[in-house]
Amino acid sequence: MAVGVFDSGLGGLTVYDACAKRLPDVAFCYYGDNAHAPYGVRDADDIFNLTCAGVERLWDEGCDLVILACNTASAAALKRMQETWIPEGKRVLGVFVPMIEALTERKWGDNSPPREVAVKHVALFATPATVASRAFQRELAFRAIGVDVEAQPCGGVVDAIEAGDEILAEALVKSHVEALKRRMPHPEAAILGCTHYPLMQKTFQEALGANVDVYSQANLVAESLADYLERRPEFIGSGTESKFLTTGDPASVSSHATQFLRHPIRFEAA
Repeated sequence: MAVGVFDSGLGGLTVYDACAKRLPDVAFCYYGDNAHAPYGVRDADDIFNLTCAGVERLWDEGCDLVILACNTASAAALKRMQETWIPEGKRVLGVFVPMIEALTERKWGDNSPPREVAVKHVALFATPATVASRAFQRELAFRAIGVDVEAQPCGGVVDAIEAGDEILAEALVKSHVEALKRRMPHPEAAILGCTHYPLMQKTFQEALGANVDVYSQANLVAESLADYLERRPEFIGSGTESKFLTTGDPASVSSHATQFLRHPIRFEAA
């Protein structure tokens, strides 16, 4: 009886945390598929099946509205889910659109033709599967023209975060930023296209430079969710306490989650 938040692992906690702060009276049920993380190196069918299984588990908890706080799932599975799988009375929303609306300075529901926008050179940091899907570029093309997007697949970053290895994660982020800047030396904006990456936002910003606007999804998704629930309050649910589920080892996941969010989080077996 809550709003569901789905992720392949720990990254979606950045979205949960922002949503919980923005909507303190709403109960959330978080599902982390840590046993199968990372999704970013899996094929589209695998991602679709794992995502559907996680969303069904959240429906079992009474979550009629589920946020896919996983860019890989949003990129590789959401469109197929919406077209072929989601039953009437349920909603599954992704995390790309709020980011693109912010980048292109559009309000929710603005379906006017694509137009020129201020930013022309955008760096996209994402998992290999998200980059391969080109979902970000596809959604952006609906809203903006004349934007050059250079995408960098950031292999290994999610694994390091899931393992709690901040030193390795920082080194990998710096390496991926250097690789992108060899192809696009002067990006104006950078998209952190994985909900794990805000945990490394300071490192991304330092490596990119202070003159690059770094867009992180958590607060944007929280604002978008608040707007959605204002229009569709029937999806809020009647729950009063948030709950955290994992397919991984609850003790280990709880420890790593607490380490990254800097406050205690207790997971239980999904």
